[in-house]
Amino acid sequence: MAIFKKVPSDGQKGKVSYNAGIVSGIVNLAVSEVEGVQMLPGKKKGLRLYFEKGGIYADISVKVEYGYNVPEVAFKIQQTVKHNVEAMTKYKVAKVDVYVVGVDFPQEYTAEQF
Repeated sequence: MAIFKKVPSDGQKGKVSYNAGIVSGIVNLAVSEVEGVQMLPGKKKGLRLYFEKGGIYADISVKVEYGYNVPEVAFKIQQTVKHNVEAMTKYKVAKVDVYVVGVDFPQEYTAEQF
């Protein structure tokens, strides 16, 4: 498990350390704020974070509920993740890739109806 440190530039002594799990939790929270989307279950399946010199790169796999506009939902995820991570950690988000791996249909829809 990696620990990332940020040293204040305003002359204060001390530092703030962020665990990768903290950033992961912030991303999960951001995705849960978006309506009509569900992140894939499991620690490694739905989210992958890469901490690079240019910023944080995120790969997020989700399922979209039937009836929602997929490009709009994906864009909203990108915006929310970028905003939340940068506001809560002071890290820069370089890139957020959203992978829509499926659509969740309501119970009343069956394969015969399509």
